[in-house]
Amino acid sequence: MSVFTPLQRPQLDTFLAPYGLGRLLDFQGIEAGSENSNFFVSLEQGEFVLTLIERGPSADLPFFIELLDVLHEAGLPVPYALRTGDGEALRSLADKPALLQPRLSGKHISVGNAHHCEEIGGLLARIHLATRERPLERKSDRGLEWMLQEGSALAQRLPAEQASLLNDALAEIAAVKERVRALPSANLHGDLFRDNCLFEGTHLSGVIDFYNACSGPMLYDLAIAVNDWCSDQDGQLNAGRTRALLAGYAALRPFTAAEAELWPALLRIGCVRFWLSRLIAAEAFAGQDVLIHDPAEFQQRLAERQHVALALPFAL
Repeated sequence: MSVFTPLQRPQLDTFLAPYGLGRLLDFQGIEAGSENSNFFVSLEQGEFVLTLIERGPSADLPFFIELLDVLHEAGLPVPYALRTGDGEALRSLADKPALLQPRLSGKHISVGNAHHCEEIGGLLARIHLATRERPLERKSDRGLEWMLQEGSALAQRLPAEQASLLNDALAEIAAVKERVRALPSANLHGDLFRDNCLFEGTHLSGVIDFYNACSGPMLYDLAIAVNDWCSDQDGQLNAGRTRALLAGYAALRPFTAAEAELWPALLRIGCVRFWLSRLIAAEAFAGQDVLIHDPAEFQQRLAERQHVALALPFAL
């Protein structure tokens, strides 16, 4: 169970009372989380999600609250922080920052098809378009400089073949980082994996977990999504799903020539980011009852991205 901070019913009763949402009926920890403690909460007036923030500086939380307010007001299917009767959105529970949000409808899908991918592309474009003109500034705590620093340290502890693959990728990041930073920017989800999207049938009904959101190059956000939604079990990109996701995105925001040129590099950078974070989590939580995603998945995907020069279609 990936609940780092367990809660008792009397704690919840006291915490939830100021929202005026009725009596607590039931609650349960959510197993899927790997960074924060999350709970499904049933109240008389509906279903909600309670999140205790376990990682990262609390100073960033107003950014997440404001970003989700912006996206909610733009009509996007995202959670947003509920306010108490006194207007408080960010509160404390069990000595941790805490947010209460509506529970979105729908289910996660384990394997996406071309239609799902097209929906994801369109949703990601809408997030970017809603924030492109006035992005809320937040530097990613797992950005390019983090990759270079953590990657160099980790490479020294990896077997020779893995170290070589990682060092080659780090050299590319160092070479292209300024060009990447110059690409068109907006606010990014930063983690648009299948387990952060909800579908009702074929309809995309919700996008959750914005705690990796930041400001940065829109193309990087797209690469992260493609690497998860469009990869086959062997790590290769499925051509049909990739085309569908990119088409769904480009229908709302066409790509620039600079983005087309850097697309293969961004796919590799997206693999490096999650290979490193999973390696670090595997070390940090070894032996604990915490969900740890397999680092080898992104090692394999990075290896596959070395061999295929994937052109970005629809570039202007």
